[in-house]
Amino acid sequence: MTLYDLNDTICPDKKPYKEGIKLPIKRSSFKDLRKSRARHVRNISVMSEIRTLAKKFESLIAEKKVKEAGIALNKFASKMDKAAKKNVIKKNTAARKISRFMKRLAALGKA
Repeated sequence: MTLYDLNDTICPDKKPYKEGIKLPIKRSSFKDLRKSRARHVRNISVMSEIRTLAKKFESLIAEKKVKEAGIALNKFASKMDKAAKKNVIKKNTAARKISRFMKRLAALGKA
């Protein structure tokens, strides 16, 4: 589902009833539902990107490429901080994961 589909799926003027789906009665609730779905789509894409960056970092660590891993870690940390700022993930979760990745990079740098 994309952001463009959201307006068509839940709109009180166009589709007041869809089989199997309970829709809100008030117009403001429709708007809240639309916003919620938009956030959901955005959050899923952010989390997907975070997972991809984490996998890339871990593969670089496994290959012992310190310089490339450092660059990948910077991108990962930036994305995690932005996600925490927008409440996609909790700030302590972001801090914990960044810290663990930093620790792994430091251990690889010493070895």
